[in-house]
Amino acid sequence: MAVASHRLLGFAFANADLLLEIAADGQIAFAIGASEALSGSRETALVGRAWRDFIDARDRTMVQALLDGLTEGKRGGPLVVTLASKGGVERAAAMSVFRLPGNDGAISCTFSRAAPSASHGLHDKAGLEAVTAALFETNKATGLEMELAFIEMGGLTSLRKVLGPEAAKDMELRLAGALRAQSHGGGAAADLGGDRYALVRHTGESGEALAQRLLHLLAVDPAHGVEAMAKTLSLKGEASPAQVLRALRYSLDNFIKDGLDAAAPASLNEAVSRSVRRTLVEVGALGQAVADRNFRLVYQPVVDLKKSCAVHHHEVLVRFGDNASPFPMIRMAEELDLIEPLDIAVIERTIAKLVAEPTLKLAANISGRTITSSAFVEAVRTLLADNTKAQGRLLLELTESAAIEDLALADRHLQALRAEGILICLDDFGAGAASLAYLQQLSLDIVKIDGRYIRELQHGGRESTFIRHLVTMCAELGVRTLAEMVETPQAEEAVRRAGVDYAQGWLYGAPMDVAATTAGLANTNVKPAARRVGAVDGWG
Repeated sequence: MAVASHRLLGFAFANADLLLEIAADGQIAFAIGASEALSGSRETALVGRAWRDFIDARDRTMVQALLDGLTEGKRGGPLVVTLASKGGVERAAAMSVFRLPGNDGAISCTFSRAAPSASHGLHDKAGLEAVTAALFETNKATGLEMELAFIEMGGLTSLRKVLGPEAAKDMELRLAGALRAQSHGGGAAADLGGDRYALVRHTGESGEALAQRLLHLLAVDPAHGVEAMAKTLSLKGEASPAQVLRALRYSLDNFIKDGLDAAAPASLNEAVSRSVRRTLVEVGALGQAVADRNFRLVYQPVVDLKKSCAVHHHEVLVRFGDNASPFPMIRMAEELDLIEPLDIAVIERTIAKLVAEPTLKLAANISGRTITSSAFVEAVRTLLADNTKAQGRLLLELTESAAIEDLALADRHLQALRAEGILICLDDFGAGAASLAYLQQLSLDIVKIDGRYIRELQHGGRESTFIRHLVTMCAELGVRTLAEMVETPQAEEAVRRAGVDYAQGWLYGAPMDVAATTAGLANTNVKPAARRVGAVDGWG
């Protein structure tokens, strides 16, 4: 073998365990390296086999797309592929390819040992977020520049109907393989629904070039009118990886929710870029509002049904700027890790109100994300220690707008707060899937029943049965109940019959700038403030 050939092999093996050459007919024409250790087969056993027999069936469409998309002089990969199993042992390798000009269409391939991929298909949105988070950590160590590509495929819905089930399934497999082949390591592409997709890849060709490449790999008749649009967004920025991830998640939610006009490719570019810019602006504005305490508090009365509807306490609701619903800002605060500072700021203002008005009892909302923070518990303890006049008159409403991942930790924090004389209310019971687990595992004083059940309670039926059983169960646990959205005398009578302890709603008063000491019919000219959960509440 010539010296130059030895050098070539030396350079190749500096980064690879096995070299293969795939001929134009799809057969393995050449193999050298640690083949047996990597694949379980000797090099001589590989030569003459189809490359598809060397690759696990789950990854063949991805590898096919990698090979089909390779032009002369271009490189592709690396993609993590699972090799065809031998002896029940799953082996994986990082595969890179190169099509050398003037080599009769042959493709040179390198394989290096790699950990098996956890997925052999497209992720959902949550899966893509998790993969992207891991890639950010890798990026910090390696300096790799990554970008996120949003992709919309127009005309696929119509094409599926034309093709029929089997052909449509084959098309879906080709599309998934093509998307995976363009993503980082073959494992960072997602189906977002509605023929919209996203993938993370190394910074490279333009979004337009990516869209055309995907159309080429999809290989459908142009007469079917399938179109592709793509926009790439750099994942490089001055913010921390965690902050960028949360901003991207927020933008991704907006992208999925708002949809795009398939007939206007520019709209995709504008929509995604505008969403990211808007997010960064809003993050700064919200952070400044929290730091400057630039928000208002309004108060809605909660009455004691067993004491002639005397005001028991007021729920504290936050407003930013005008009287519009604060729900979008609350949601953004939770997504972008600003909710704990906001919750602390609201409680700080709430305690100041308690000190100023010694006859009041006030309930402030806290997020499920905040309650797992030990710093939050210490902050509340310090505020109460510094403002002893407020002790015994503060309630906290734990919302379900963000799920609690560690219930045991949350309960320890709740118990610590209850030891300070704070009553704990679980907000919107029945609105979230975790309600029963919360009731079972958290130390609570009050359970607030979601308003959608109260709306229908006066009509009898399932809601009436549900609430009666819930009231009985809570009584046995030593927990009181509170009905929200009580807007009519008929609704009040229904919750009384069900045995509910407290009530809240327009019948007793809308959220107002002043905490009224007596309950009365709400001023219908006043626009109420939306509560934490937001859009579902008829009075908010």
